[in-house]
Amino acid sequence: MTSGKSKGPGGEPGVKVIAENRRARFDYTVDEKLEAGLELTGSEVKSLREGVANLSDAYALPKGDELFLLNANIGSYKAASLFDHLPTRGRKLLLHRAEIDRWAAKVRERGYSIIPLVLYFKNGRAKVELGLCRGKNHEDRRQDIKERETKREMDRAMRRR
Repeated sequence: MTSGKSKGPGGEPGVKVIAENRRARFDYTVDEKLEAGLELTGSEVKSLREGVANLSDAYALPKGDELFLLNANIGSYKAASLFDHLPTRGRKLLLHRAEIDRWAAKVRERGYSIIPLVLYFKNGRAKVELGLCRGKNHEDRRQDIKERETKREMDRAMRRR
């Protein structure tokens, strides 16, 4: 099915994008990004290979010394029947201790949120790109829309010439 030559989040070869959280870039300002592995069951991996996932309401929270992905909807795998997984269960994120501690401190102290931006396979392993995000207010959204419109106008003007 996949040739391994598809390009993913950074334009990297060997990356197959499964789900993208487009709403996150509209609602949040992304300050930092980080790639994390996911601890999954077999039926979850098979379901992801079919492309059945949704990150729209997902977020990550530190619990103790670990980081968990919550509300990420990975649909059920039909062939698993009896041994299927819960679609929105919490999934452990695989990161280095220093990264978990640094991001957890920012979430507790400075009002940041950890939001999954992209879910993808990289060299056969499920990965999630996390963003350390701060919520946008109304003025920030208006500014983004204004910048987008001016960029479009400039592109149109360049094409006319």
